[in-house]
Amino acid sequence: MSATQPIKNIEDIEALKNYFFAVKPNMRNYAMTCLGINSALRIGDLLNLNWQDVYDFSKGRFLKHITTIEKKTGKRTQIALNRNAVEALNIYKESLLDVQPADFLFPGKHKGTALSRCQAFRVLNDAGHELHFEIEISCHTLRKTFGYHACKAGAQPTILMRVFNHSSFQNTKRYLGIDQDEKDEVFLNMNL
Repeated sequence: MSATQPIKNIEDIEALKNYFFAVKPNMRNYAMTCLGINSALRIGDLLNLNWQDVYDFSKGRFLKHITTIEKKTGKRTQIALNRNAVEALNIYKESLLDVQPADFLFPGKHKGTALSRCQAFRVLNDAGHELHFEIEISCHTLRKTFGYHACKAGAQPTILMRVFNHSSFQNTKRYLGIDQDEKDEVFLNMNL
């Protein structure tokens, strides 16, 4: 089994989002994908979110930040909600009949439960297969996709290291598949 890779092509990201929005409409899966790609949260932390973590019910608007304690590291993290994440969450919220603050953001099959990691994997992996992606899509793909595109957009290496809690930028580059991109470029530029 190969390591999870980020989605490097913007058109593929749009295709994945559109798959859940229009091809096989499911606003929960659409919002989960959009928020996952735009927040860099680990899937366990993403699935553990409640509506009150993203929406201020007293003011009737989405929060500017998600504040959570990461399960893996035990560290408190604050993540700004960007426009795409808020738009997806708003579409999702409007598709629901009744939303309560303590409800899981991404509910599972049974009332009062969060979507399981296994089910989230199936949802994403099945979509990747139906879209004929060259890479295997998993839950971790969302987090890595965020990092890959943040790096390509010029995010400071030290910031990305902090986002992912890595000890060196070399680890972050390997994690995001950037080392392989750089190696590929050497070979592709050599046409002897």
